[in-house]
Amino acid sequence: MKAILLTAPGSVDCLKLTEIPMPKISYPNGVLIRLKAAGINPVDYKMRQRGGFFPDHLPIILGCDGTGYVEAMGENVTRFKVGDEVYFFNGGIGNEESGNYAEYTVVHQDYLAFKPATLSMAEAASLPLAWITAWESLIDRAQLQTHQTVLIHAGAGGVGYLAIQLAKRLGAQVVTTVSDAAKAQFVRELGADQVINYRDTDFVKACLEWTKGQGVDVCFDTVGGDVTCRSLEATRVYGKLVTLLDLSCPDSAFKLARMRNISLIQELMLTPLYLGMSEARIKQRMMLEEANRLFEQQQLRIHVSQIFPLSEFAQAHHLIEQGHVQGKLVLEI
Repeated sequence: MKAILLTAPGSVDCLKLTEIPMPKISYPNGVLIRLKAAGINPVDYKMRQRGGFFPDHLPIILGCDGTGYVEAMGENVTRFKVGDEVYFFNGGIGNEESGNYAEYTVVHQDYLAFKPATLSMAEAASLPLAWITAWESLIDRAQLQTHQTVLIHAGAGGVGYLAIQLAKRLGAQVVTTVSDAAKAQFVRELGADQVINYRDTDFVKACLEWTKGQGVDVCFDTVGGDVTCRSLEATRVYGKLVTLLDLSCPDSAFKLARMRNISLIQELMLTPLYLGMSEARIKQRMMLEEANRLFEQQQLRIHVSQIFPLSEFAQAHHLIEQGHVQGKLVLEI
């Protein structure tokens, strides 16, 4: 089968399109998937740069998000039949579970969800990692409540645009940051109550004005760096800041967080995959099943910015590494 192999840590030159043997079902709950699309996420280029979480396992196949058809099953598989359309979050970090930049992969049945009927294969492949990240951040970590206010950074990005929709579904008031007028229009269509173009407006000042000086109840940071640190100024006393990035702020920022009793929370949805936590991974699958229900009710919108054939993986990696992608990028297989 065709697959993109990461042969060493580094640039896109370390990714090679090649022929390798098809994977085999080696355990009774395994499901062989004929892949049709793989989502592209920032974690993909980060795994490429570092050689995955387990560099001694190279070469590896990247790509955590996948969708396709059930091709064959182990003897204990009961949830699916041959031909079913599925999507999932699995592999792509260098452990024993292969990623999805390939024509086939094997996934445990417990981690597979039925693909939403209203979505194309490419649209479904764009969802898992970003949706699970938004869900865990806003619901599990921040426990966002109806009528609370939330600042979502990079609202037009792959995680941000789903977080806006989820927050509105929860009944929260949403303020979000964007970089241009087109993205501002996009997030307004998703339901954002207040939009800040951070290139010409100080987001801290704008958030404080919007909340009458109190600050937001929850800040969801998908950017990192100075944005994380300055967001503390925009978060109310006893508020919560959830970040997807490392917490590396000056002492003055941490002192402010302490004085204001702000909860600093880090979110990494890769943890269950990395640590082999089966029950937590089943819970993540159930988050995808909840997304299915929202699609059925026409209450969730997907935005795929660009679709690339498998052979154009390098261009896709260049774009995701540059940032500022609206919605998601997908490889079509």
